[in-house]
Amino acid sequence: MFCIGRILATLAVGCVTAVSPRIMYAQDYPTREITMVVPFTAGGPTDVIAHIMANKMAQTLGQPIRVENIAGAGGTTGSAQVARAPHDGYTLIAGHMGTHAAALSFYPNLPYHPEHDFEPVSLVAGTPIVIVARKDFSPHNLREFIAYVRANTDRINMAHAGVGSVSYTSCLLLNGLLGIKPTGVPFGGAAPAMAAVASGQVDYMCDQIVNVVPRVAAGAVKAYAVALPERSPALPEVPTTFEAGRSTFEIQAWSAIFAPKGTPAPILARLSKAISLALDDGDIRDKLQNLGAVIPSPTERGPAALAILVRNEIARWTPILQTAAN
Repeated sequence: MFCIGRILATLAVGCVTAVSPRIMYAQDYPTREITMVVPFTAGGPTDVIAHIMANKMAQTLGQPIRVENIAGAGGTTGSAQVARAPHDGYTLIAGHMGTHAAALSFYPNLPYHPEHDFEPVSLVAGTPIVIVARKDFSPHNLREFIAYVRANTDRINMAHAGVGSVSYTSCLLLNGLLGIKPTGVPFGGAAPAMAAVASGQVDYMCDQIVNVVPRVAAGAVKAYAVALPERSPALPEVPTTFEAGRSTFEIQAWSAIFAPKGTPAPILARLSKAISLALDDGDIRDKLQNLGAVIPSPTERGPAALAILVRNEIARWTPILQTAAN
């Protein structure tokens, strides 16, 4: 009995020695700066949301969060880099519907898989899609817009943030529904794409509401419709696609935070809690809602809920985009 007791005690000490560093590491997290990668250029909707969230999360976590922009290939370049990063909680990705659902339909050799190569942390915001055009575009409303682009499809162009991005995906669906194939003009992110529309270099684009509200308020672009059944409080003067009889064009994109696969569950829990606390903060809610973002409910947040969302969005968008692309 004594010998068995000594063996068991030795094994127990060995297990504690082997496990405790990992447990203690997760409990101490974070002890240094965290990097949150935005896979697009600065100033776009993903970048804006990331900065709003990063500042508040840093206060909760007690360490700074640096937002780093790594643009390219519709957001897949930065996403791939984060997928290969150490799974220690110090590198995160601000992903969205494009990078973590639609990209699978456009990149046969995508260097990551949204479900298999990332740990979901939390959903951050819903971002309805708005159809916008340069301010001197002749159509006055969505019905006129549809008639005009159908009659001039060979002469018009469309801005987007790269193949697979939300702006590309949503307008691909719109163009498919309207039966048009305009010339696509790619940019490194939604911000430069929107700037091109505002300057009159490009005719129109479909973009997340967060990127649209400031431009509409400034009179820089013309907004034709929000792709929702009801008007957005952030753009009360802009009608919905439903009002124009285009209920089939209903899109609300989303933004979320992910970590590399293998990131310890306690770290994911700390990050998820920090995000949830930020989303419940009055100032943060006001900032996001004033830009038209939709705040997810507590049950829609967290790793489990986000994992289900990603799985469902991949299943939803893959057949739609394959059909629209043909």
